[in-house]
Amino acid sequence: MLVHPQFDPVAVHLGPLAVRWYGLMYLVGFVLFVVLGKVRARQNLLTGWHPRDVDDMLFYGVFGVILGGRLGYILFYKPMYYLAHPAETLALWQGGMSFHGGFLGVLIALLVYARIRNKRWLDVTDFVAPLIPLGLAFGRLGNFINGELWGRVTAAGAPWAVLFPQAADEDKAWMASHTQQALTPGLADVYERTGMLPRHPSQLYEVGLEGVALFVLLWIFARRRRPMGAVSGLFLIGYGTFRLIVEFAREPDNFLGLLAFGLSMGQWLSLPMIVAGIALMVWAYARARRVEQTIIG
Repeated sequence: MLVHPQFDPVAVHLGPLAVRWYGLMYLVGFVLFVVLGKVRARQNLLTGWHPRDVDDMLFYGVFGVILGGRLGYILFYKPMYYLAHPAETLALWQGGMSFHGGFLGVLIALLVYARIRNKRWLDVTDFVAPLIPLGLAFGRLGNFINGELWGRVTAAGAPWAVLFPQAADEDKAWMASHTQQALTPGLADVYERTGMLPRHPSQLYEVGLEGVALFVLLWIFARRRRPMGAVSGLFLIGYGTFRLIVEFAREPDNFLGLLAFGLSMGQWLSLPMIVAGIALMVWAYARARRVEQTIIG
């Protein structure tokens, strides 16, 4: 059974400067955004996009990701804690970023960009949507390297099982609260031998689904001209669905647990994305049909 390698969270030590893996993954994500964005811009020159537009969007997007991700984590996950400890709201090095908050932050940032550049907001989000998933993949890879956001307890003999030393306290609590499952020979043997429980490496599931699979889906879909809003709608449906699925294997935040109907906060935040994505795609294709009928008529 694989034991998490316990990587040093600092990737590079440069004297007093420490470059952390998580920050490095963000940097890789931003670089990929620029590289892939310039490729898309060259494919879409006739629609008014230019490779230099990508640099401008990245400038706005970085602020949206960081501010939105941090504020989303504070508001969605720990509002009372940060209300009592306001000085820690800026302590990004302690972790605590929300994808859903970062996503809202990026939407607002791109709305500002669209207004300034006199572009339609949905044209901008359609352009950007295929550029996001690989950045998400590297972010989740950073979570795995840090040994955080691990998955739920799984079968001892499962080939995907990983032991996370960072989860030792939660493993102990799980054994105390799941007395029947704790008696299962496989789990009991593993825990007695290692002091840890086998868990899903849910971070890697997210790399594969929210990252690689979503990127391939969107990149192929966006290679052909689509109605305005369709690519954005597919992103909402794809990410929301993949996140909803992976959350069944991901350990819910211990300070929240599972919420109504046994769903996690991540799942509840993903459901509106799926609904909004379906509505946006229906609207996009219905609008395209109306425009086509008007032209023909």
